[in-house]
Order: sequence, then structure tokens, then C-alpha cells
Amino acid sequence: MKILVTGATGFLGKYVIKELLDHDYSIVAFGRNEKVGKALESERVQFVKGDLSSIDELRQAFQDIDAVVHAGALSTAWGPWKAFYQANVIGTQNVLDLSREYAVKRLVYVSSPSIYAAGKDQLDIKESDAPKENHLNNYIRSKLASEKLFSDYPDVPSIILRPRGLFGVGDTSILPRVLRLSRKIGIPLIRGGEQLMDMTCVENVALAIRLALEAKVAHGQVYNITNGEPKTFKYLIETTLKGLGEPIRYRKIPAGLVAGVAYSLEGVYRLFHLKAEPPLTRYTYYLLRYSQTLAIQKAQTELGYYPKITIEEGIDKYVQHDRAH
Repeated sequence: MKILVTGATGFLGKYVIKELLDHDYSIVAFGRNEKVGKALESERVQFVKGDLSSIDELRQAFQDIDAVVHAGALSTAWGPWKAFYQANVIGTQNVLDLSREYAVKRLVYVSSPSIYAAGKDQLDIKESDAPKENHLNNYIRSKLASEKLFSDYPDVPSIILRPRGLFGVGDTSILPRVLRLSRKIGIPLIRGGEQLMDMTCVENVALAIRLALEAKVAHGQVYNITNGEPKTFKYLIETTLKGLGEPIRYRKIPAGLVAGVAYSLEGVYRLFHLKAEPPLTRYTYYLLRYSQTLAIQKAQTELGYYPKITIEEGIDKYVQHDRAH
């Protein structure tokens, strides 16, 4: 069975390819990073360089495939709507159009649980709890808009996954940002760091994607994916930094002050059309202040998803790799 993987040269994409190769699938990898793509070709992978917003470039990757894993996206907490719309909305529409045209047997779309983000504690969030609108940032807007497209393609057998807080070796987002923040100013500590968070080892997300390709469930389903091990913010920070041999520096800051700074910074960056991401955004503030955990019972029951790597094992792998390099 031949699988097309979009976003193949990104953090998640490389783990998806490894998981599928380990289970004897043939892979067509679609992505923008030609250097990484060429390296993939040495692993029995066919690489097609291209941009998701170009349906002609994407079409080259759809030849003779059986199913699609759509993991490609512009994924950042800040940026202009036009960029997110082109990459995430138009890109997903192109994938759906070609999946219909080439009659693919299954399309697995990697969405995001950031769509649940709200200014309140939320525990055991179910897939059906997703809001119809969320304008916290343009990435979230684009992911909600992308998910809505699927209702216009009932003839495309599809499954949507919402994996939470991916981390692992090769991560360029979550753990590296925490490390930089700790070294520069210290970790902002709100509510004593006791708010609960869900994270997911990237290997487990790759597993969930393979299971979604293979599952005999009816298409049109949506599944939350996490490690199923909610931890406190403080526990995650201290476990990681201690493993890396880094000093743990906290900044105890009133929540109201953090919120005010986040709102002010976003306002200034919008006013002056600054392209860089503000040092603190409202989305980051929500992560620092509120508990958020996801229910994964549906994925366990219908996909047979059970994480193969624990949070502690995932952090240890990251730490050992960091120390070795």
C-alpha cells in the first residue's frame, strides 16, 4: 500500500514515515525542504518537492497512491491570516480535491487541539466540545476553517486527529523554547505551576496516524490524541530541566500582569505590522495559566490507540540525545 505524506520534511512527518516504513508501507513524501527530502530518498522513500498551496505541485505526488496522511501545515502562534489561509486552508482544500479526484481509500488529517483554547480550565475535553469559532490566533482560525472543509467532501473517506503538545528528538518548538526562556529570564510561574497539561510523545502521534489509516471505523470521525498522562506544568518543567542539567529558574508573576503584557504586546505588534512573534502571546498566557486535558477514550476504543512511550521515557530520550549532541 502506497501512502502520500504531506509535511514529510517536518518534525512529525519524519516520524510518520519511520512508523509506516517499519510496517512495510511504500511512501511518497511531499514537502518543501529539499535537503531533508533527498535524505529520505536513501530510505526507500519517493520525494516530491512542492508547496501545498499549489495544486499542480501537489498533483505530482498523488500518482498511484492509495491513502494520504496530511500532516503539512504552517504551524506557529503568530503570523498574518493570508499566510495561514494559503498554507492551511487552501492547502487542505487542495488535498481534499485531489483525494476525491484520485479516489483515495483513506485521508488522515492532522489538525490541532489548539482549537479548544479558552480562558478557563478545561478537563477531559471531548472531540465534540470543539467550538465553532475561535479567533485567539490565526493558526487556530485556519485549523478550524480546514476542519470545516471536510463536510463538503462526504465521498472522501477521512479521519481527523487532534494531537496535543508534540515533543521528542528533533523538536524545534516546545522544549527548546522552554530552555531558552529558562536561560534568559526564568520560567513564568502562575498558580504555583499546578495547572494540568497534556503532552504527547511524537512517536505516539505517528502510531495514532498509522492506526487511523488501518482502522475499520466509519470515516468522518475525529479523535483527540495525547499520552493519556496529564502532568502539572511544574512537573514537566522540572523533569526536563533536571534531566538536561539546567538550573530551574522561576519567575512568580501575577496572572493579571502576564495577561496585560500579552495583550499589550499583541496590540503593539499588530499596530506596527511587526512580523516576528511577540515574546508573549495570549495563547501562551492561556497555556501558562489554565489546565487543559483531553479525553482519548474514543481513540482507544475505535482506533486501538495506546501510547507506546511514556512521558518520562520521551523526556529521557530527548535529554539523552541533547547530551550526546
